[in-house]
Amino acid sequence: MFYKIENEFLTCEIDDMGAQLHSLRLKENGKEYIWQGNPDIWYGQAPVLFPIIGQLINDKYYYNGTEYTMPKHGLARKLLFKVKECEGAKAVFSLESDESTLKSYPFDFEYLVSFELKGKSLVNTMTVINKTKGEMYFSVGAHPAFNCKVGDIIEFEKPETLATERIDKENLIIPEKFPLIENSKEIEITKEIFEADALILSDIQSEKLTIKGENEVEFTFGECPFLGIWAKPGAPYVCIEPWYGVNDGREVKSDISEKRGIQHLGEGEIFEFSWTAEIK
Repeated sequence: MFYKIENEFLTCEIDDMGAQLHSLRLKENGKEYIWQGNPDIWYGQAPVLFPIIGQLINDKYYYNGTEYTMPKHGLARKLLFKVKECEGAKAVFSLESDESTLKSYPFDFEYLVSFELKGKSLVNTMTVINKTKGEMYFSVGAHPAFNCKVGDIIEFEKPETLATERIDKENLIIPEKFPLIENSKEIEITKEIFEADALILSDIQSEKLTIKGENEVEFTFGECPFLGIWAKPGAPYVCIEPWYGVNDGREVKSDISEKRGIQHLGEGEIFEFSWTAEIK
């Protein structure tokens, strides 16, 4: 079911299945800024990523000597969220651990995904609450897809020198890094740039970027350790993905606590991050 929020400038719709952003429209002209999904290209729109990001080796991980199975990008994107609030310009969705989640993720948690319109901006905040009697390990991230065209530009806030990590055919990280830009702010969206799948970036100096084209969106991602940029080659959208975690490489880890990019919460602790999309 879709839930709608709005303010003077924008309307926004969210699907309670996966707490997925479905629509962001400018009221003055009805322009849609979110990819509307197409199963012939990519069915998704803005999946939430929790409690892992990317792919695990053979979809498996270990915790305290026990093997668990977890699908790509985690459980949350395919589960129904409860609506805790939906009024005016703000909506909050909640996913809590239960018998089903504990079979593949042995931690008690609440995962909140909120959407709030402020002026011509959408602020999406993700909150992870550890309700386990002890420690909790997790990754969390976002995957929103914005309408754009081949030839549009992604412009970082500051000049960057970046190399991208890549994934192989099994969605696992390749050890080699590949040069992307040198002392430049701009990445051009070409038909070829995503032929080897997503750009996986780290050590970014900027905290925001702007998608420049017919639609212009300023996207603030803050100090996230990884930023994914992805689309199907030649498709009319681009995903900007702040990640607190990353795909596995080929090295098998004996415990999820050793996984690269994994986040940690003590009992009762809370983790929160936000991204903002401002229509320019």
